Amino acid sequence: MALALIFSGQGAQKVGMGKTLAEHSPAARALYAQANTVLGWDLAKISFEGPEAELTQTKVCQPALFVHGLALLAALRELGRIPAGEPNYALGLSLGEVTAYCAAGVFDFATGLRVVAERGRLMQQACEQTTGGMAAIVGEERAKVLELCREFGIEAANFNAPGQIIVSGEKARIETAVAAAKDRGIKKVIPLNVAGAYHSRLMEPARVAFAKFLESVEFAAPMFTVFTNTTGQAVAAPADLKAALVRQVVSSVLWEDCMRSAAAAGATEFWELGPGGVLAGLARRTEKTWVVKSYAEYADLTA
Repeated sequence: MALALIFSGQGAQKVGMGKTLAEHSPAARALYAQANTVLGWDLAKISFEGPEAELTQTKVCQPALFVHGLALLAALRELGRIPAGEPNYALGLSLGEVTAYCAAGVFDFATGLRVVAERGRLMQQACEQTTGGMAAIVGEERAKVLELCREFGIEAANFNAPGQIIVSGEKARIETAVAAAKDRGIKKVIPLNVAGAYHSRLMEPARVAFAKFLESVEFAAPMFTVFTNTTGQAVAAPADLKAALVRQVVSSVLWEDCMRSAAAAGATEFWELGPGGVLAGLARRTEKTWVVKSYAEYADLTA
């Protein structure tokens, strides 16, 4: 087996995530305790008990998902479920890319948590300072979606799987594009209930501030292959890893490309570490022959 770990992005969070992990796994429990200390607020309580409105905030859900993904990995290792010499690859959707880098040893847990907390804080700030929106376009080719983006001055934020593309931009422009899509031969467009226009030029203030924050953060070469959303390709040099995380704030998330690159590099199994099974669903939509498993809570690790 050549194992690829895949880590969740924003939107996957749900109240209760990590609760059974912390109850049953000393390794996971230790990470949640450390996270509370690093952050200076009770991430564990919000993750386990909510309220949902608080967990959904960008500045909260990003560190919550980061900790949850690494707690799952710690519990898997504690249980001896990760074979020797594995994993070979790690990748994550949007904020999940930070989790993947941390899993690969690019920075330690505390450093990664500070990075993702600052990323979430800056992106929430950018959302509050702009009026952005997003929409999902289902069943269309990339070229047709990019044509719509050019016409209405919006951007393609996520290429998640064949026929699932997310667009992002100023709310009024998104609304106009959604209304006009049917006349352009696009049959299914779904406006999304989000706080802002992620992975678009509206996040530029967050990108600038995040780049400045990362100047003092030391990155190491990964211990195994990681992929960046910005190109869909493997990335290894510390300076390139840092540049990719900065650019990713405003660039398209090429998730389908990342998954295909991991498979082409030799990945034979994908293990999703995160709430629900969003990434597993996207993987099956991309290539039905891929072996994909989802781990969300302690019971899933021991099943």
